Amino acid sequence: MIEQAVVSLTPEASTRLRDLLSKEDNPQLALRIFVSGGGCSGMQYGMAFDDQRRADDVIIDHGGVQILVDDFSVGYIRGAEIDYVDSLMGAGFTVHNPNAVHSCSCGHSFDTGDDAGSAQACGCGH
Repeated sequence: MIEQAVVSLTPEASTRLRDLLSKEDNPQLALRIFVSGGGCSGMQYGMAFDDQRRADDVIIDHGGVQILVDDFSVGYIRGAEIDYVDSLMGAGFTVHNPNAVHSCSCGHSFDTGDDAGSAQACGCGH
């Protein structure tokens, strides 16, 4: 049985990340993806550049781009795909998460159904 990838990048996201990381001039820099409580749907995604590796990190090498995911977040985003979207509403990275049973239109907040009673109205005020 093949284990499902923790997270993957679309070609557009991969190219954009490589460009951004190359401008930082820090070979230890990686993309950290994390999940925290909050947001208009109960949970929210976060992404940041990080050059620190933690003991509980899952490290994914995706075509020369390292992605860090802490142990808590892995269960919420396993199988997710990171994309880069450039639209009239703005440009940025977005997460396509198969674990989300409900997402807000802002694309940063989601609910896995485990705590559906705590989700709030979609205000996307973060």
